[in-house]
Amino acid sequence: MYPTLLSPTALGPLPLNNRLVLAPMTRCRTSQPGDVPNALMAEYYAQRASAGLLITEASQISAQGQGYSYTPGIYTPEQIAGWRLVTDTVHQAGSKIFLQLWHVGRMSHAAFQNGGLPVAPSAINPQAQIWLADEHGQGRMVDCPTPRALTLEEIPGLIADYVQAARNAMAAGFDGVEIHAANGYLLDQFLRTTANQRTDAYGGSQANRLRLLLEVTQAISAAIGAERVGVRLAPYITARGMACPDIIPTILAAATALDALNIAYLHLSEADWDDAPSIPEHFRRQLREQFHGRLICAGRYTAAQAESLLQAGWADLVAFGRPFIANPDLPARFANGWPLAQFDPSTLFGGDARGYTDYPAYAGAAA
Repeated sequence: MYPTLLSPTALGPLPLNNRLVLAPMTRCRTSQPGDVPNALMAEYYAQRASAGLLITEASQISAQGQGYSYTPGIYTPEQIAGWRLVTDTVHQAGSKIFLQLWHVGRMSHAAFQNGGLPVAPSAINPQAQIWLADEHGQGRMVDCPTPRALTLEEIPGLIADYVQAARNAMAAGFDGVEIHAANGYLLDQFLRTTANQRTDAYGGSQANRLRLLLEVTQAISAAIGAERVGVRLAPYITARGMACPDIIPTILAAATALDALNIAYLHLSEADWDDAPSIPEHFRRQLREQFHGRLICAGRYTAAQAESLLQAGWADLVAFGRPFIANPDLPARFANGWPLAQFDPSTLFGGDARGYTDYPAYAGAAA
């Protein structure tokens, strides 16, 4: 029914069973204390390992990089061991898995910063909220404070945190890492004039705003191999103070620079709210001209829309988020034309197996 979407492909040295990707989705199910990945998370990812590639939920590279309760880290021995449970089960199921590396920047709270302020390119409030759980595990949305600007002296240490996190991911058995430079988090904040008003080498001109992303990508590529590195960008997302008038030219310039680094892929986080703008064809054409590696697109696609995108040549793989939550067997449902179950939004963040690993495979599969 969907010959391109369901056909095998490759991502650098990695053979993939199909072109469906599990999109990175925050689910907040780690063990406490320590934000440690656990057996429940391993079960969740293994259930969805019929996707050709799985990209994990965003995982903070350091304690400073955290902005939501119960999100996993990749900076302690316990977290590395927890992630090894996940990678082992996914590999046993025959799929490949990348870890998404995350620093939230200003999308944080004093609760995660030892009572201090989150860091950002500039001291500009995002006018946004994060999810914070109390001592009983009950979560609520709270306002982000105005952050402090990172100093020049802090940036080498930040880059080193990214590199160590990438090394830790490889030690945990991942096939590669995805650098999260989208959706209003730290690296995205540096790209945008609305969040970055620095006057040093990391602000002002387009080249300066791109500098941190490229330095992080270069350093990680040198540490684990560019063929194991992907980058996620969000060209048309405007929430969290991200409506930058220069972002499309900046994204295209990033694509050119990242192409020269020979990374494995670019992953576009496309606007996914109900009245979001469609991605113009001229942007897709320019991106294809400037980036010659693999392109992954994520943006509320149906199977038919994903197939059209692939056949038009605008993407090599398509990531699915919400449909994969309630349909752990999503590739089989697409292949057989089976109906899709709907997820329960009240169980997205935090909690236990309910709304996480208890969604069944299609009941008629064995009929």
